[in-house]
Amino acid sequence: MLNFLYQHLWQQRPWTLRSLLILLSLLLIGRALPYLAPIHRQDIQQNDRAVEFSDRNGLPLGTILSRDQDHTAVVPLKDVSPVFIQAILAAEDGGFYQHGALDLKAIARSLLQVVQTQKVMSGASTITMQLARMLDNSPRTLSAKLGEIWLSWRLVAGMNRDEILEAYVNRLPMGGNLYGVEAAARVYFGIPATELNIAQSSLLAAIPNNPTYLNPYTAWKSLKKRQKYVLNRMVAEGYLTAPQAERIQQETVNLQPRQQGILAAPHFLFWLAKQLPPDHSPQIPTTIDKSLQQFVESQVRGVVYFLNSHNVHQAAALVLDNSTGEVLAYVGSTDYFSDRAFGRNDGVQALRQPGSTLKPFLYQLALENKVIRPNTVLADVPAHYAIPGAKLYSPRDYTETFYGPARVRIALANSLNIPAVKVLEKVGVGSFLTRLRELGFEHLTQPPEYYGLGLTLGSGEVSLWELARAYRIMAQAGKITPLVTQISQKPDSLSKAPVSWQNAPSWQLITNMLSDRYARAKAFGVDSILNLPFETAVKTGTSSNFRDTWTVGFSRDYTVATWIGNFDGEPMRQVSGVTGAAPLWNRIFLRLHEQNFPQPFTPPEKLVKRPICALSGLKPTLACPSVTQEYFWPEDLADYENHPDTFYQAVISKNKPYQLNLPPEYNEWLAKQPQTQLKAHQLKILFPQDGDRFLSPQGNSAPRLELKIARPNQEMVQWLLNGKQIAEGNQDSVFWPLKPGQWTLTVKNGANSDHVNFEVQAAKPQTARRGFSLGANP
Repeated sequence: MLNFLYQHLWQQRPWTLRSLLILLSLLLIGRALPYLAPIHRQDIQQNDRAVEFSDRNGLPLGTILSRDQDHTAVVPLKDVSPVFIQAILAAEDGGFYQHGALDLKAIARSLLQVVQTQKVMSGASTITMQLARMLDNSPRTLSAKLGEIWLSWRLVAGMNRDEILEAYVNRLPMGGNLYGVEAAARVYFGIPATELNIAQSSLLAAIPNNPTYLNPYTAWKSLKKRQKYVLNRMVAEGYLTAPQAERIQQETVNLQPRQQGILAAPHFLFWLAKQLPPDHSPQIPTTIDKSLQQFVESQVRGVVYFLNSHNVHQAAALVLDNSTGEVLAYVGSTDYFSDRAFGRNDGVQALRQPGSTLKPFLYQLALENKVIRPNTVLADVPAHYAIPGAKLYSPRDYTETFYGPARVRIALANSLNIPAVKVLEKVGVGSFLTRLRELGFEHLTQPPEYYGLGLTLGSGEVSLWELARAYRIMAQAGKITPLVTQISQKPDSLSKAPVSWQNAPSWQLITNMLSDRYARAKAFGVDSILNLPFETAVKTGTSSNFRDTWTVGFSRDYTVATWIGNFDGEPMRQVSGVTGAAPLWNRIFLRLHEQNFPQPFTPPEKLVKRPICALSGLKPTLACPSVTQEYFWPEDLADYENHPDTFYQAVISKNKPYQLNLPPEYNEWLAKQPQTQLKAHQLKILFPQDGDRFLSPQGNSAPRLELKIARPNQEMVQWLLNGKQIAEGNQDSVFWPLKPGQWTLTVKNGANSDHVNFEVQAAKPQTARRGFSLGANP
């Protein structure tokens, strides 16, 4: 083969092969050239620079802040105290200005010590090698060490000693998220690096040796021990005398508080810093109201302290101006600087399950699409949903009770789960998910079947920022404008073209329902902590196992969103939205409107009010025991007039002035109501209902279905499936293992009988989903 190539390519076409070899060589050289060329100062210039943030009134919020939650401030070498230069050179590389990229004497000394003592006594890394490691933070392997040495040579080839030292002191790890001597000087001592004295300089020069375990705030004794080493090295290098070093070692050095140069809103400042363009101004005026921010911070700490015995350790809050979209207060945790409490986690941006806080957007979409009407009655009764390959899902409220017939207003205001699931079933998970994404819930990225019907109960994960933004849209009657964080920002530049839904009345109607203290009285009471001296619309939420509690609401002027929970996911103990996040929400709103109460909400436009029977939502009759008012679309008034209430039937009796006449889906609920009596001689199958369809998962153990009845007497009851008796006795329920097929359940009690038809299908195995959904129809 080689002989063939030689004869046909090299001898017959020598220029072809030679050209290929030359081209290949040039390509290899081209790829290697960046790793061969000297590195110049501009090649490693730091883009991050200190920024000064102020509030909307020009008051300082914080300085020395850059991207990725790291404090850094780049300064020229001439702006660093000479005594710090001496201290860092003595501690890290006394011969920096004499040797090249490598200190061959130090390497030889280190190797000799290893041979003599069988352990490493001193390092041999030069400042240039340390800078190379900072620029390319690879794992500590032999190949990485060789790469570090090569990078050091390239640095020496392209930069002088002062340029290398300047790059080094601006990148020094100084504990926590501090980098560079300027940032450390300002945070620890409140002064610029140019004003450092010898005691301060020797302390700072000690930190880079082990910044995690030599943090001045957490390891002062260890740091003082390392400082003594630095001072001894300065004596050895001739910068100090021994008596001077001893005096400096004993000198008292006062540290600044742990706020690291931040006076307020640390989470907000770190978050905003990430959004800044590379050419940002060093002074950023923000929309934060410092006085309000500090008040909210104190309230967050106070509420968590009060709930600490319920295993509550964290909270977050966000305050928005409705008219401008400006962020007025942003609190991400109880204490950003507390490592023990995971304080750096940002509760405003963290993704958590929102509980019931998404329900208002579902009801608004259903009203907008005329899937439901304002007076629609929803059945809050036991319901069962088949999930392919899993158990039947039976949603419940955390109170473990059922309301029965519930108008939309009552279902939403009391946060009833089953009516919400039924509305989502009508709207469609896909349509609801699309609307949520339009509202700015950008982290709901999975397909509809991933969330299933649980989407309305909080099966997805959202942030407090997204919730507050969406509720502000509700406060604006469906008008979307972006949130604003800087005074100089132009809102139109913050996002794509704004979306605005034209159906403002449906948004206004949801606001009206959420502000109705009497509508939510069953769950919260009329005078709960959700009720303020002025008009607000509010919704609470509690995620599964009490891991998160939320309260989000708005007045005419402001939107406030609060969260209570734990960053590590630990459940709280008996803390719901109204007992957890609501008190914080309440205090913030009272502070916002302590001078002036807001104007009341605008009534729903184009809708008209009519009297209705409170239970049925229809035009009241003489039999209706309770009458209230509800809004109607004008086009629904004719139906209102022509179809009066039929839920109540008059009964001539002193003890029972009326009797409920509800559809069959209420049978099970009715049977459990103490004041409800079925007609004499009436035997009813409560569950299953006629036409129900169930899925039986594959496997050895089939789930059991509870068959339930209501009966007028205590006589024996026969239970038959497809004509075959499965039980007999005076019990009101029987458990039956699901079996695929068409089934007719018949019950007999003397001369009374009832029957229903239902179907059981064998489910195909499917991957488990986060939410739940109805089994597909055949």
